[in-house]
Amino acid sequence: MTLTPRFTNPATNGHMETLAADDSLVWVTHPSPDLYLGDEPVARSQKTDPELGRRVAQFLIEKGVATPQVETGLDDTQKRTLIAWHFARIMEALGLDLRDDSLAETPKRVAQMYVDEIFYGLDWRNFPKCTTVENKMGYSSMVVERNINVQSNCEHHFVIIDGRAHVAYIPKRKVLGLSKINRIVEYFAKRPQIQERLTEQIFYALSYILETEDIAVVIQAKHYCVKSRGVEDVNSDTVTSKLGGVFLQNTATRSEFMRVVNTVIAP
Repeated sequence: MTLTPRFTNPATNGHMETLAADDSLVWVTHPSPDLYLGDEPVARSQKTDPELGRRVAQFLIEKGVATPQVETGLDDTQKRTLIAWHFARIMEALGLDLRDDSLAETPKRVAQMYVDEIFYGLDWRNFPKCTTVENKMGYSSMVVERNINVQSNCEHHFVIIDGRAHVAYIPKRKVLGLSKINRIVEYFAKRPQIQERLTEQIFYALSYILETEDIAVVIQAKHYCVKSRGVEDVNSDTVTSKLGGVFLQNTATRSEFMRVVNTVIAP
């Protein structure tokens, strides 16, 4: 049994019949002929590397930090159509009138947002292209990228996680383009998450790409499942960290990292 994630065509592997027979998932052959006529998927400017994404996904499975996923065999168009149909049923159950011009397009908008925007990180083919260069200069001090935007969604309630990530590494053979660190954080944030797993996934992806465990990841975020519902605590935030190599073993290196992260630089 292979652990490699796969995407297959449901028309050729019979997977649609499996979905239809599964009581936990209703497959709608023609939910609405007008759901996606003329719609254009959201275009992201970043370049992707599907092969690297596949290898990183496999590495995360081996490390036990992969997002729990099952193979559906659905392409993006099928996902949008199915999500839109089911979201319309949710709106109807809430008593909303989908004939109203303000609500009529909402199922379609939500489906497109889910597949193309806020959950695009569920597809390893969207993994960002990560340009590395040989560390010819022999740079051996830490590289720190601070205050990286984190916008994700809690997998328990599908509401917002909003915060910042701080990432550092000490180069060995490879140096990574700085914007790629931001892209990696964004990619793993764009899926239903818990903050602990998000932190681990960023760490191990960088470890795989840079071929070192001298990496530190800290995320500080507010969870709207805490802020806007339940306990409704608007002041608390959550801090998670994953330290490896010298950041874990060397107190001085760890202290330097935290000092850099917390230093306020005047504009």
